[in-house]
Amino acid sequence: MSLRLRLTIFYSFILGGVLLVFSGMVYGLVGVALMDQIDQTLIKSGNQLIDQLYVNTYGQINSRTIMEFNTSDNLIFQVWGQDRELQFSRPISFTASLDEGGKVSREPVLNTVQLNNGHYRVISVPITSTRGMVGMVQVAENLLIVDVVKQTLAILLIVFSIFSVFLAGVAAWIFTGQVLEPIMVMTHVATQIVNADDLQRRIPISRLPDDEVGKLIFAFNNTLSRLEAEFNSQRRFMADISHDLRTPLTVIKGNVGLMRRMNVLDEESMASIETEVDRLVRLVSDLLLHFQMESGNLAMQLSLISLDELLLNVINQIHIMGEQRVKLSIEEIEPVEILGDADRLKRVFINLLDNSVKYTPTDGKVRIRLRKRTNEVEIEIEDTGPGIPQSDLQHVFHRFYRGEKSRKRSKDTGFGLGLSIAYYIVQAHNGDITVQNKHHETGAIFTVRLPIPD
Repeated sequence: MSLRLRLTIFYSFILGGVLLVFSGMVYGLVGVALMDQIDQTLIKSGNQLIDQLYVNTYGQINSRTIMEFNTSDNLIFQVWGQDRELQFSRPISFTASLDEGGKVSREPVLNTVQLNNGHYRVISVPITSTRGMVGMVQVAENLLIVDVVKQTLAILLIVFSIFSVFLAGVAAWIFTGQVLEPIMVMTHVATQIVNADDLQRRIPISRLPDDEVGKLIFAFNNTLSRLEAEFNSQRRFMADISHDLRTPLTVIKGNVGLMRRMNVLDEESMASIETEVDRLVRLVSDLLLHFQMESGNLAMQLSLISLDELLLNVINQIHIMGEQRVKLSIEEIEPVEILGDADRLKRVFINLLDNSVKYTPTDGKVRIRLRKRTNEVEIEIEDTGPGIPQSDLQHVFHRFYRGEKSRKRSKDTGFGLGLSIAYYIVQAHNGDITVQNKHHETGAIFTVRLPIPD
């Protein structure tokens, strides 16, 4: 059953229930009002009839005094004597008691009875004198008009309810169709994307409704854009990884083949093989670390560490690795302790400094600053390289992203995972990492902010 049909049935069922309760209340109130009006008429007529009756000292009823009694209503009157004999009846055709149960009551009583010729409402009022109860007056009114009114009202309420539910169902069907049309379009587009593997398709937003459905479509289009970007990034990453894997493996295979043909253990070939194996080990290590962070399985060993000492150790290590090609300048550093994982944070600064050194030309400079703020510590790494294109700035920390438009790739170029790993580690420490280009010079500035414990 479609959602549109379910919603239509639901709305119709709710309206039908409300109309059923409303109709029942109207029907009951009208019935009570009509019956109350008849009861008041019967009580009034019964009291008037008793007021005109004459009872002598022996308790005998003189019915002649009510021969001329008449009302505007078509009522039935009966007067019963002390011996339970009928003394008077109008019309005279009613000879049987209108209400046998009411004849024995010593208090006025109202009952609804079914006689041979119809449905009646009867009041039984005892006639009393100084000798006690001497008789009974019974006044009845035919309930035919009440039954007709109630039956007509019931038919009208049923017809009205059915017609209202039908109109509500049609309106709900049309309205839900209009509301769900964008969702149907979204379903159609999603199906086409799945069938054609075309992530460039989007749901048309020329008439996007300004409601929850419109927000859903907007979010869906944004999700498609993110998926397309992630897919393209991973596709580019797979192509790069294939190249990065093929190159060292080709070098290793070539050197091994050369030594086998020469039947000589060549030190230069062994050094080349060792270099390429190191690249492969780094690649596998980066991939393993990245996917551990992606799955949330990266263990963090938190302890109180001296961040300034850790940064100095990393700078010394990078300086040695850089073969003094680039000048590392510590412009500002303050002693500070934070709660963190020393090995993971060391990996962050190695990745950032290694990135800056690689893209800084010979005799260039990389400036490092560590400042202590009120509730955080700020580390800036600024290089004098070619900078990062504006189109790449918002993507440099994305997984599998490697922009190489202005920074040319070489054998020392990374695998596009270093900045992504640094980003995840900083986030795991409840910190923040950003990048921007310098305004008046070439080069990029990476800024890491980490919280200082109270």
